[in-house]
Amino acid sequence: MLSIGKLGARTGVKVPTIRYYEQIGLLAEADRSAGNQRLYDEKAVERLTFIRHARELGFPLDAIRELLSLSDQPDIPCGAADMIARRQLDAVRERMLRLKALQTELERMVAQCAHGTISDCRVIEVLGNHDLCLHPDHGH
Repeated sequence: MLSIGKLGARTGVKVPTIRYYEQIGLLAEADRSAGNQRLYDEKAVERLTFIRHARELGFPLDAIRELLSLSDQPDIPCGAADMIARRQLDAVRERMLRLKALQTELERMVAQCAHGTISDCRVIEVLGNHDLCLHPDHGH
């Protein structure tokens, strides 16, 4: 059995985050020692490692909850898990497109910089006036 600190060290998850995952039901409440210290078993290590890895891949907490529910039913078809992963892949692709557009706009702003004074600064000018921004999510 591991204390919350040792669980955190072993999984790379901070103690407040572990407590939060318990509060929202992603991680089962820990058993308690005679001194009321939280104690975790290997199953908690595996589940927390799963959650941490899913978070690193950008899955939202609701999707992780769904995936954990599916992982608790090993004999059902994996189509539902595939659908959740496809949704996340679509979200990542969408974010990448938005980031590329943001990169292009920032590159344009920097390229137009006159390297003069702040009163001549194109970066400040564009940030202050959305109509000068070519990024589709701004202005207009």
